[in-house]
Amino acid sequence: MRSRIAVLAVLAVLACGATASGGGQDKPAAPAGQASSGLLKLLGIEPSAESVDYVQNKTQFQLHTLLTEQRHPKTWYLGERIREDTLAGLRMLSSVDDDIAARMAELAAAPEALEQAARAVETAILGGRKVYVYGCGATGRLAKQVESAFWRPFWRRVKADRRIWKKAAGRLPAGTAIEESLVGEMTGADRALISSLEGFEDLPLIGRLQLQDRGVARGDVVICVTEGGETSSVIGTVLAALDQWKAEADYDPAESRKKLYFVYNNPDERLMPFDRSRAAIAEPGITKINLTTGPQAITGSTRMQATTIETYVVAAIVETAVERVLAPVLSSREMAGLGFAGRTGREGGHGPGVAAKLADFGAVLAAARAALPDLAGLTDLEAACYAGGRFSTYYAERGLITVFIDGTERSPTFRLFPLDTVKEPRRKCWIQVWTKAETPAEAWRAFLGRPFRGLAAEKYRGPFETEVADPYLRRAALESLKKAGDDQAGLYDFSLAAANTEGRGPRPGDLCVLVAVTPEDGAVEDAGSSFARVLRLAAAGGADAGVLLFTGRPSKEFPAIADRVRRLWAGASGRLVVVPAAVGTEADPFGLRQQMAAKMLLNAHSTAVMAKLGKVVGNTMTNVSPSNLKLIGRATYLIQSHVNDILATPKWAAAHGPRDPITYGEANAVLYDAIACLRDRQAEAGQTAEVAFSIVRILESLREKRGLDAGETLAIVKTTGLSGYLESLR
Repeated sequence: MRSRIAVLAVLAVLACGATASGGGQDKPAAPAGQASSGLLKLLGIEPSAESVDYVQNKTQFQLHTLLTEQRHPKTWYLGERIREDTLAGLRMLSSVDDDIAARMAELAAAPEALEQAARAVETAILGGRKVYVYGCGATGRLAKQVESAFWRPFWRRVKADRRIWKKAAGRLPAGTAIEESLVGEMTGADRALISSLEGFEDLPLIGRLQLQDRGVARGDVVICVTEGGETSSVIGTVLAALDQWKAEADYDPAESRKKLYFVYNNPDERLMPFDRSRAAIAEPGITKINLTTGPQAITGSTRMQATTIETYVVAAIVETAVERVLAPVLSSREMAGLGFAGRTGREGGHGPGVAAKLADFGAVLAAARAALPDLAGLTDLEAACYAGGRFSTYYAERGLITVFIDGTERSPTFRLFPLDTVKEPRRKCWIQVWTKAETPAEAWRAFLGRPFRGLAAEKYRGPFETEVADPYLRRAALESLKKAGDDQAGLYDFSLAAANTEGRGPRPGDLCVLVAVTPEDGAVEDAGSSFARVLRLAAAGGADAGVLLFTGRPSKEFPAIADRVRRLWAGASGRLVVVPAAVGTEADPFGLRQQMAAKMLLNAHSTAVMAKLGKVVGNTMTNVSPSNLKLIGRATYLIQSHVNDILATPKWAAAHGPRDPITYGEANAVLYDAIACLRDRQAEAGQTAEVAFSIVRILESLREKRGLDAGETLAIVKTTGLSGYLESLR
C-alpha cells in the first residue's frame, strides 16, 4: 500500500515539476499521447473531437499542479482507515482542519487587507451602496449563506426590536432596504444551489452578465470568492467590476482596490501560469486576499478546508462592518443583546476587529472534534442505510442552508444523483432535505429569506450565442440556460407538505437526521415542535434517526439532553443516535460559530460515509463528476495516476510484463468515451462514476489483452467496486 502511495506522490511531484520547468508564466504544456495509441486501439476508442480539443486547447483547465489538487499527507490512507475504524477516519479528516487554524493565526497577525475590506463594507452600508458577494459551486453556496443565513436573519432580529431598529435606521440613508443591501450570488443563480449548470462555470462572460443583472455598479463593494483561485466565472465577475472603474477618465487603482476583493485558496506562484488567474492576481486595482491552507482532506475537495476558511473570513469581515455601523448609536447593553461583546456601543468604541473574530475559530474546531465519537455512530448508520439501498431525510430550520449545501455538494463530489424534482415518480437521490414550511414557495423563502431568483434567459441567450467562441462551451451554456430560470423553483419541494411527509417520508431501513442550532436545541426536546413531528414520522415509518444539536449549553448537560430526546423516541423500532456539540453563542451575532461547526461536522460525516461505501480510494476523489472543464481535468489525472500506479507495481510486471505508463491524452480519451457511454446507458449505469469505469476498463483490458465492452466493465464496477478491484491487483 505504501509503495502505491509513493508512486502517486512521485506522479504529483513530476506533474508539478513539468509545469514549473516550462519557464516563467507560460501556459502549462499540453499533454500528449492520444494519436496512434496502442491502448486506444485495444479499447476500440477513437478520440472524440471534444477530447482532442480538451487535450490540445484546454491546457488552462488542467489544474493538477495546484496545491488544492495535491494529496494531503495526513489522509493518505483515509479510504482504508475509515472502513476499519469510523472514528479514527473522522479524526483523520478533522486533523486537516488544523491547517485552517494555522492560517487564521497568520491572518490575525497581519489583518490589514481584512480590515480594509471591513471598512469598505461599513462605508457601503452607511452610503446606501450594495455589497455583492459572488462565487461558483461551493463558494457560490458560501455567497448564498452569507446573505441568507447570516445577513438577512441578523437584520430581521434588529428590526424585531422597534427601539433598536429606530436607532439603527437613523444611521442608514433614508429609505434603505437593508436586508437587500447585501446580495449573495452564485454562477447560475439560485438554481445552481441544487446542482451545477454545465458550461456556466467556465465562462467569464456569465460573471459579467450577472453583475449587470443584479445592478452592481461602480462604487459598490464586490467580493469574489473562488475555492482555488482559477474559476472563470468568478474571475470574470471581478474583472467586469474593475472595468466599471476603468471606464471613468479619472480612474485610480488605489480607489478601486478599496472596493474590489478577490478571495482564493492557492499560492500565487501555482496560479500565475494560468492566464485568467494571473489577470486577477497581477491587477493593481483589485485587493487580493489569499487564504491558502494547503491540500484538502480529500484531494481537490475544496468544499472542505478551502470553503470553510473562506466562509469564516468573509462573514467575519461583514460582521465587523455591521458592528461598526451600529456601535455609535446603540448602548453596550443593546449591542450585547444583538450578540456583540467587548467594548462596543456609544460608551465603549467599535469592538475588537476582524482579527479577534478569527481567533474564535480554535474553539469552534475544538467543539466539533469533541463531537466526533458520537458522530461516528451516525456515520455508520448512514453508510449502512445507503449500502442497503435505502434513503435519508435531513431536516433543519436555522441550519437549513448549511445542511442543504452539504447535501447538494455530495452529488458532484461523489457522482450521486442530484436532488429529486417533484416530477420524479420515486426517489432516486439518496438524500432529501426538509424544513418548516407548508408549501414549496414557503420553503424557498425559509431557505433564502426571499423568493427564488433565477436567470432571465432573454438577458443571457444573445451574449451566449454571439460572444462565446468555443462551440462546446456555447452549446453547454445554452442548454443550461434552459434550466436556470425562475420556473425551476417549482420543481423542488423541501416543505412538510403531505406530498413529502406521506409520499416520500422515512421508511424501514431509511435514516432521518435532524440538525438543530441554538435556540432549536430546546425545540428538539419539545413534543409540540416541528423537529419532534419529523422525529415521530421517522419512528412511525420504522426508520433510524440521528439528532445533531449545536448548543450553547455546557457539555455536562449533554447526557440529560440526550435522555430527553430518547424519551420522544421511546417505542420506536429504529435506532437513534444523538450528537451534541457544545459551541458557545456569546459574542456571535451572525451565529457564525455554530454554523461553521455544523459545516465541518457535516462535511466530515458525509465524506466519511462515502469513503465507507468505497467512493474514495486513499484520499483521492475517484467518484468525482466531470461536469466542467476543471473537473474533467481532475478526473483525467485521477485515471492516469491510478492506472500508472498499478502498472508500476512488481506484481503487475511479473504477471503481465513491464509497460510504459499511460499518457494524459490517453486517459482523457477514455474518460470522454466513458462519459458518452454512461450517459447512453443511464438506466443501467445509475450512479457509476466515469473515473472508476475508465480505470477498470483500462486495467482489465490490458490484463486480458482485449478490449472490455461497457457491460463487462459495469459489472466489475458494480460488483467489486473500484477500491476492491485495485486492491486485487496489488
